[in-house]
Amino acid sequence: MLDLKFVRENPDIVKQNIKNKFQDSKLPLVDEVIELDTENRSTKAEADNLRASRNKLSKQIGALMGQGKKEEAEAVKLQVSEGAKRLAELEAAEKELEERITKIMMTIPNIIDPSVRSERTTARTLKFRDTASRLYLILRFPTIRRSWKNSTELI
Repeated sequence: MLDLKFVRENPDIVKQNIKNKFQDSKLPLVDEVIELDTENRSTKAEADNLRASRNKLSKQIGALMGQGKKEEAEAVKLQVSEGAKRLAELEAAEKELEERITKIMMTIPNIIDPSVRSERTTARTLKFRDTASRLYLILRFPTIRRSWKNSTELI
């Protein structure tokens, strides 16, 4: 599986690799995973901000309770509970986005090493090998071998 950061920074290379593998139907997946990643990153940022504000408010509640200002502390507690609801929604959305990103990333093919032959060359090689093996099977028989030898000598 490719690294998400690599896909984000090099979408053209990933798309060209998909074309080289003749899997053009997977080209839209690159753009989709980049969009999902952007959405996931913004969701994480918002969730982190909510956690930070919750921590500040919790300290503020402790200070207010220490000063004996229970009514003000209760009002701050309501803010914390509202933030907790939104945080739960964001965490659920974040989990769903990460699952979708992982699923798509599993279908995007890895980068081909430059030393590897293309599929067309490999297909030609396999076709040649198949033809050669068939010819070998035919020439195994002595009568066919003799007639082959006689016909090639005439040429």
